[in-house]
Amino acid sequence: MDISTICICGAGTMGSGIAQVSAIAGFYTILYEVDKNVLQKAKTTIDLNLKILVEKNRLTLQKKHEAISRILFTSDLQLCLADVFIEAIVEKAEYKIALFNQLAELNHSEVIFASNTSSLSISSIAEKVNNPQRVAGLHFFNPAPVMKLVEVVKGKLTDKEIIKRLVELTKKLSKTPVVCKDSPGFIVNRVARPFYIESLRLAEEGLSNFEVIDRLLESSGFKLGPFKLMDLIGNDINYTVSCSVYEQLGQPERLRPSAIQKEKLDKGELGRKTKKGYYTY
Repeated sequence: MDISTICICGAGTMGSGIAQVSAIAGFYTILYEVDKNVLQKAKTTIDLNLKILVEKNRLTLQKKHEAISRILFTSDLQLCLADVFIEAIVEKAEYKIALFNQLAELNHSEVIFASNTSSLSISSIAEKVNNPQRVAGLHFFNPAPVMKLVEVVKGKLTDKEIIKRLVELTKKLSKTPVVCKDSPGFIVNRVARPFYIESLRLAEEGLSNFEVIDRLLESSGFKLGPFKLMDLIGNDINYTVSCSVYEQLGQPERLRPSAIQKEKLDKGELGRKTKKGYYTY
């Protein structure tokens, strides 16, 4: 079955970014979001992002209009009829499972369900979804229009043909696919935990501060220091991933989530999206 329509569920920063990528690549794109204010914000953001690409001569004005015309912004689940679904909703397995099963009732049995989860088990999600062999992970990185890497995650029940098709789709989206097995944090987030947690530990122990740690790591070659990056990702998302990997790996002390980050979370200081995190924006 050829893939012509992609439905992205969740119009937050990640979901809207994936929708933009999909539309530019020539796919008819449905962006579904229950919150109409979030949906309108996504529409405005995508239009602005495409305008910037035109101004930088990375996209023609005609292609901008064509990309926008390919996106259906909707809060009506009944309109979500597609070949591939990519969910980018709240990081709770029960919500993702419920969404996939609702969509399964509306669509034919060969549609592909891909989760953009960064920490939850694809296998555990698939087990509770109709036709679990069609469930996989498709983990984009923030910001989705810029970052090239996409982890294509094979769960225990995922059909090999589904993985093959998702790899081909990822390439058509002008991304670089890396296939990995379902495991805590997959590849990137598992590797990245010490980057964040050790930096937070240095701050907790009073050995340095956010600004100095960021500056040192950036001077050694990192594009963003850990605190700037956590503010970009969102402390809520980053902390949730740290907790998930920590629990799934048996609570090793070296990966214990940070009290500093938990405090930021409790105060609502999530980073750029709340105008305050480790820095003020």
